[in-house]
Amino acid sequence: MSRIFGEIRQNGYVVRDIEAALRHWVEVLGVGPWFYMERAPITRFRYRGEPSDAVVSIALANSGRLQIELIQQRNDAPSMYRDFLAAGREGLQHVAFWTESFDADFARAAALGYRVGHDGCAGGESGRFAYFDTETHPGTVVELSEVSGPKGAFFAHVRECARGWDGRDPVRRIGG
Repeated sequence: MSRIFGEIRQNGYVVRDIEAALRHWVEVLGVGPWFYMERAPITRFRYRGEPSDAVVSIALANSGRLQIELIQQRNDAPSMYRDFLAAGREGLQHVAFWTESFDADFARAAALGYRVGHDGCAGGESGRFAYFDTETHPGTVVELSEVSGPKGAFFAHVRECARGWDGRDPVRRIGG
């Protein structure tokens, strides 16, 4: 448990081939079902304070209370995902803390010296997220993710579907 943000709620893996990653998590690890968005609906995305048109595919599933996120960037727009892959890495890129008090938690992180690497919004106005530039080795980027609106309800649905999952319908595509 983080004394700053509470419980880690998500591990985010940046991958070069999300389809292969999905097969691994389903067939080798038995985790699912996955909710897959080939083009995630991210708005107001910024990299180091500047607008960026990063296009990403995202898949989400739960293992108990921990959500697993798979991310594949589909273009070469500036992002921390692109930087991670360009550095020769693939795998765990961030841990996420969920909040219903985004402004207060963001202000606390800023007061502690955390700097935003990239940020945006997913799932409506109450779905803001910020990735802090805290990486000193792979997997230590910290994401603060707002879950007080539709995104939080969707995350709860993903978790509920994982309870007692029988292996059927392992990848559920969302959107186009």
